[in-house]
Amino acid sequence: MSRLAKRAFDVALAGIGLLVSAPLWLVVGAAIRLDSRGPIFFRQPRVGRGGRHFDVLKFRSMVADAERGVGPLQATEGDARITRVGGVLRATALDELPQLWNILRGDMSFVGPRALRPAEIEMEGGVSVPLEQVPGFVERSGVPPGLTGIAQIYAPRDITRRQKFRFDRLYIRRQSFMLDLRLIMLSFWITFRGTWEARGRKF
Repeated sequence: MSRLAKRAFDVALAGIGLLVSAPLWLVVGAAIRLDSRGPIFFRQPRVGRGGRHFDVLKFRSMVADAERGVGPLQATEGDARITRVGGVLRATALDELPQLWNILRGDMSFVGPRALRPAEIEMEGGVSVPLEQVPGFVERSGVPPGLTGIAQIYAPRDITRRQKFRFDRLYIRRQSFMLDLRLIMLSFWITFRGTWEARGRKF
């Protein structure tokens, strides 16, 4: 699939998604406000194609200032920072619904590697390694990050970035309209089942 065709597909689907999901935004926003103090939305810097930085937009699923004192710590099972509503949002991936706006803006695509945070590192053998040095980083940086993808659907949360990058490289080599469509449909199915937090299992 050409870059232009992929972009046209992203714009059309994101536009439709924003229109159809508008009432849901109101419901989710109200639930977040009633459940815990803090903003409805959460912005976080990410790295896009070619190293360009952008702010990803999400519904807040954790307590306000969740990273204060701990830094950019990835959520774990039973994480006390996740709110009650946040647990539902994360299981259904509804916390990522605002990223339709990022897709419409051109920051992201529907399908691609996960958008990384700036200056992320990987621990290998007790040694911190910049992600730029992990095999596969260069290839994945040449395509837009995605809302979903092979790694997001099939890779368990606790495997190394080196292994996750292999999934990303597999997508980059095989990307096509039919593969994108299949991954999007799988993502809708996982959202319907509310099993995103259990990803990596067979669906």
